[in-house]
Amino acid sequence: MEWINSLLFEHSAIQAIIVLSLVTATGLWLGKIHFGGISLGITFVFFMGILAGHVGISLDEQMLDYAESFGLVIFVYSLGLQVGPGFFSSFRHGGVPLNLLSLGVIFLGTALTVLLSYSLSLPLPDMVGVLCGATTNTPALGAAQQTLKQMGEPDSTAALGAAVAYPLGVVGVILAILVIRKLLARPDDLKEKEPESMNSPYVAAFQVHNPGVFHKTLKDLGLLSHTRFVVSRLWRDGKVTIPTGTTELQENDRLLVITTEKEMPTLTLLFGEQENRDWNKEDIDWNSIDRNLVSEHIVVTRPEINGKRLGALHLRNLYDINISRVLRSGVQILATPDLILQLGDRLTVIGEKEAINRVAGILGNSASTLREPNLAAIFIGIVLGLVLGSVPLSLPGISTPVKMGLAGGPIIMGILVGNFGPRLHMRIYTTRSANLMLRGIGLSLYLAGIGIDAGAHFFETVVRPEGILWIGSGFLITVVPILLMAVIAMRACKMNFGTTCGMLCGSMANPMALNYLNDSYPGNDASVSYATVYPLGMFVRVILSQVVLMMFL
Repeated sequence: MEWINSLLFEHSAIQAIIVLSLVTATGLWLGKIHFGGISLGITFVFFMGILAGHVGISLDEQMLDYAESFGLVIFVYSLGLQVGPGFFSSFRHGGVPLNLLSLGVIFLGTALTVLLSYSLSLPLPDMVGVLCGATTNTPALGAAQQTLKQMGEPDSTAALGAAVAYPLGVVGVILAILVIRKLLARPDDLKEKEPESMNSPYVAAFQVHNPGVFHKTLKDLGLLSHTRFVVSRLWRDGKVTIPTGTTELQENDRLLVITTEKEMPTLTLLFGEQENRDWNKEDIDWNSIDRNLVSEHIVVTRPEINGKRLGALHLRNLYDINISRVLRSGVQILATPDLILQLGDRLTVIGEKEAINRVAGILGNSASTLREPNLAAIFIGIVLGLVLGSVPLSLPGISTPVKMGLAGGPIIMGILVGNFGPRLHMRIYTTRSANLMLRGIGLSLYLAGIGIDAGAHFFETVVRPEGILWIGSGFLITVVPILLMAVIAMRACKMNFGTTCGMLCGSMANPMALNYLNDSYPGNDASVSYATVYPLGMFVRVILSQVVLMMFL
């Protein structure tokens, strides 16, 4: 049995892979078990790592550091890629309030840390470590340790305080989310909604009875009304045609219009009358409307099209077709001329069969080419993120340069690449399943690594008197700011449950709680708000961990 003992306990690359895999697999399996209707999911990997470290299983220090670092980088970069396309639009539509609320969480927790340090007579370095553990923020802990070394103070107790407070830092956020859901969430908050910023298409038919638009072209109407809409079909004298921008409207024309639901009253006033038929049912046979016209889906797969505006292709005028909707990452988008196309976009095209075939040749329509993930772009993005995270930032009054670190740099780069990559014609397309796989692997490695690292001295520290105080203080630092700011966000600011809790997870730098939230709450609101506040929150926490020590120690 010596060979089994060597596989589990003798440090080597094989031993590290086996231990990390066993901890991850066991944690994922146990995470599916429900306790009182609640399951911890991937977070259970962390607790399995603590148990493994407690029974004496350890990894080579460099291997352990690599697993933690690489796992965290993969997770945050993949998350940035996912939310990047909608990040800046979401920031314009509520990013400032979200970041102000996030800063409220951060400053409340920091103030509570200093208050508990003085009231409980606990050394400030220990409490700063507890703060980092309670907020699951390892970059802030690293910055604090570096500051303590420069000040000639021991840094080991800060790391131990972080390890003891970390478990309840993870669980505390999840428990706070459950309390918020029970006491503050409205019934409508828990229903899946399409993001308003994506302008989910709505189909309706209108009859032209407004004399003010007679003999006006569709292009003129679009400029005069400032309303976003696409006219898919036009009925006139019993015939169906594909209108263009130069088509002039006449009295009693019937129009099939794709727009957003909020624009319906404006378009009713513009055209004159809306028909009662519901065109948004899934069972509508669009090809039966006219025998000469067909409706098909075409996938953008040609790299040359990536990053180009839809209107710049002039497909409507050149081929007498109409593009009504675009499906991107499972979300419908209105096909306006200024829409920037990305690889993987699925376009709904209406026209004659021969014309649609020509358009398919231009756009690619070869789904098999998208099955291969563009790994080169992912790794290049990670490198750029790590370079960004390593840039030292000198701030007034602080002698030690501040860095965004392994977490802050890659998520910012992922957001930038996800948003601006297509405009720069970068091939960044990955399927949703591939993105989820990367995030899952990265988070599992990170949780298993930090669990094993903390488990060696976890239980012996917990039973010491100061250990109990650390745990209790850490739990207060985690829960109190979250609950206070949740009340302000959902009652005073009228934010929904997903956006609020995503903001809270981001302000606490807690990817495990976000993963739990995504598993239990429909929609993408939580991930978008998490990424909206995460970069600034990470930066501020790294700074505060150093400022507090310099000011109060």
